[in-house]
Parts: sequence; C-alpha cells; structure tokens
Amino acid sequence: MELKAALEELKNEKKRKFIQSVDLVVNLQKFDVRKEALNTFLSVPHPTEKKIAAFLTKHTKIIPSITEADFVKYKELKDMKKLAKDFDFFIAVAPMMSKIATKFGRVFGPLGKMPSPQGGIIPQDNDEAIKAMVDNMKKMIRIRNKEMSIKMAIGKEDMDDEKIIDNVNAVLKQLESKLPRGKECIKNVMIKLTMTKAIKFIDYNKKR
Repeated sequence: MELKAALEELKNEKKRKFIQSVDLVVNLQKFDVRKEALNTFLSVPHPTEKKIAAFLTKHTKIIPSITEADFVKYKELKDMKKLAKDFDFFIAVAPMMSKIATKFGRVFGPLGKMPSPQGGIIPQDNDEAIKAMVDNMKKMIRIRNKEMSIKMAIGKEDMDDEKIIDNVNAVLKQLESKLPRGKECIKNVMIKLTMTKAIKFIDYNKKR
C-alpha cells in the first residue's frame, strides 16, 4: 500500500477525544540489536509541538529552566520522574552536564531524556544560543532502539498529509544513512495512529 492510501485509511478509523500522534514503525533485519543499537537524533521538516526545558546557570524567559539551585526541588525519585514526564526534551549548557548526570542520570538515562552532545548541549549560556538550540530541538526525533523495531512519532493526525509524507521521507532517508548496512537493515515500514493498528506501506524486501 502507498503511504497516501495508508493515511487515508487511518483517517477512516474511529475518532478519539484527543489529537492522536502519527507513529512510524520501522522493523529491522540483518541487524544485531545488542551491538548496533541506535541512540541518535533524526530531524523532520515539519515539527510538532514539543515541551522543552533547559538546565542553565541562570533562569531565562525563553523556556522553562532549571538551575543548580533548583535541584533541591527534586529530592525524591518521584519528583525526578515527574520532571522527566513533563518534558519531551531537556537541553543544557556544557558545564552543568556532570552535575545533571549525577543528580538526574539514574532517571533520565533509561528514559532517553539526558541532554546529549548529538542534540541538546548549548555552546553558550545566553538567550541567543538557547533560542537557537530550542528551534533546532523542535525538529528533532530521538531514536533509541533495544529491539528489532524502531517506533517514533513523526506528526499529528491533524497535519496535512503532504507534511506527514515529507516527514516520513526525511526520517527514512536519514535512518538509512545511520544503519550499519543501510536499506538492507530495514525489513518493512508501517504507520499508525496512537490508538490504531499499524498499516504496512513499504516492504524493503520487494522492489520499491
């Protein structure tokens, strides 16, 4: 099935009381997930709204910010878990990274929420650099796979189909370049909404 047709089919599914995410499911093959698991970022041309917070040496009005003085607010594990749940991404200035890892690493690490040199480390602690990083992170999708399938949200159901298609094509092109054997590592690609079954629209074992 072509992607456009798959999106049309998804639109005919039962409507929910919330705007569902459009999720891409990439099933892998010829891939050793124990040795070659991905931990990287992909970017999309049409981003969805993301909640981003920053670890900074001083507070800013640009986005929610956390300074070292604020660490006392997160004494309990439940408080750190709530913080991690409240935001999609965390960015940080480089000098704070060791302190962030010590304080939040045990919670943020397994959830993939730690600021990363691949996406999230601010070179300078000023409003211009912070805004530039925020704008960049809004386009990012974090990929961390521990199994033979990569799942990612690439849009919202109220987006134009063409924007969703652009995002899918951009993500697949980047993903192919990051996999150790390129397209050979991809078995097939499926698309779904949050509450629907997945529809396969690409089979890499067949001629595309």
